[in-house]
Amino acid sequence: MTAPRRPKTLRTVTATLLAAAMIGLAGCSSAPGTSTADVNSAPKDGGTLRVGIVGGSAKDSLDAHSPVTHPDEARVIQLYETLATYDVNHKVEMALADKITPSADAKTWTVHLRDGLKFSNNKPITADDVIFTFKRITDPKAPMAGASALSTLNRDGLKALDAQTIVFPFKTPFATFPDNVAQYSTGIVPVGYDPKNPVSSGPFMMKDFTAGQQSTFVKNPNYWRKGEPHLAAVTIIDFPDDTARVNALLGGQVDAIDQLPLGQINIVKANPALKVLESATGSWVPFTMRVDQPPFNDPKVRQAFRLIVDRKQMVEQVLGGHGTVGNDLYAPFDTCFDKSIPQRTQDIAKAKQLLAEAGKSNMSVDLVTSSAAAGMVEAAQVFAQQAKAAGVTVNVKKVDPGEFYGDKYLKWTFSQDFWFTRDFLPQTAASGFTDSPYNETHWDNKDWSALVNKASATVDMTARCALIQQAQQIEYNDGGYIIWGFPNSVDAYSSTVQGFSPDKSGIPLTSFGFRSVWMNK
Repeated sequence: MTAPRRPKTLRTVTATLLAAAMIGLAGCSSAPGTSTADVNSAPKDGGTLRVGIVGGSAKDSLDAHSPVTHPDEARVIQLYETLATYDVNHKVEMALADKITPSADAKTWTVHLRDGLKFSNNKPITADDVIFTFKRITDPKAPMAGASALSTLNRDGLKALDAQTIVFPFKTPFATFPDNVAQYSTGIVPVGYDPKNPVSSGPFMMKDFTAGQQSTFVKNPNYWRKGEPHLAAVTIIDFPDDTARVNALLGGQVDAIDQLPLGQINIVKANPALKVLESATGSWVPFTMRVDQPPFNDPKVRQAFRLIVDRKQMVEQVLGGHGTVGNDLYAPFDTCFDKSIPQRTQDIAKAKQLLAEAGKSNMSVDLVTSSAAAGMVEAAQVFAQQAKAAGVTVNVKKVDPGEFYGDKYLKWTFSQDFWFTRDFLPQTAASGFTDSPYNETHWDNKDWSALVNKASATVDMTARCALIQQAQQIEYNDGGYIIWGFPNSVDAYSSTVQGFSPDKSGIPLTSFGFRSVWMNK
């Protein structure tokens, strides 16, 4: 794979513009606060939280830098802390770092670590560990999930000024560096890290792990947040089957589950021993059309499929109204999101016309789906029904999560996936370039790439937004995603559990934030 294309010339930026763009990040030293949305009593220490999470397979991993499934994500969030993080409103705040400061031209970022940080094995967390972590993520021989976003990092120039201070040099201005180090796949690990025997920088440390089944984590006594975690232990249990997961909650075998099936919401609400946690998010469960393979290598077919979708019906039938309508564009919480682009609506006549022009009237296509995320299978089934009106036969092929995320993942011609809330530029790094780790649609548009890369190097917010909106227009016209809606995150838990709160991230159960949870029993 090749690195993302970068513009040959870069605009000059000033310290004043940079300060305006980065307000609230440089020099920020406050610790994240605790929401009281579900706090009915003072936190209590002790107890084990048992959590049932969608998916999992024999390929489950503890690797800090390559999570794929929900259980993977839940585990890395317990084990590894990042330099920065997101609060429940999807705003960047400090974590292991207490300061992240840019140079005037945004080509150099200086990170300062908090005082007294330690790994679970009592080793101090130092600048050397941070450098090791980011060199591991960006290793050209084995790039990890966050490597694409950091493609302009001069990894050989990473430098420790002292035990707590790290200089990150970039080849071009990198205006959104704090967003990238807040991603859960950039957790800090020690020099010499072995993912099979993980040393923790997060709130919990590993006790045992059986891929495809369950894992148990115990309190990390060296965790930096005062008073956290409250729990003595967390057990994460894989549940590929929705019915089994809900029954485990109803029967008391688990204390919390992610992705409560919408048909079960009223049942859970009627049970005084249980609670529903619902959050509006920027998460999305797209249909993915490979733009490099027939029939979707023809933009007219892609446009037709986007016009087949009745988005309001999808939100009502698939989500039970628990979500908002999408417009084939991700990152709705991004400051630069272009709200002026006309809302795409169902137009069967136009879809038929485009398919006829493409020579694809009365076509048939396989759609690969899975229960890997809430709503995927239901969305596939509703889309198949809607497509009949346009003369399109959609053969829904359901596979289990292990096969879906197996060897054929990212190779399906027409499929689906799920994404949590991200701002535009971090999302493009994850899925938009030829070397992105999850380029599901095999998107490779030179004009789009140039705009996105220029936006990443542009500090002035107004100018950056203009570039992002041009890129969004290209995706709106020619992209390979059908983004029909943004599902609310709907989870459920026992009323004996306290500390969960609504969270815009889309990551279930308050971003799997078990560090702030306690058992009220």
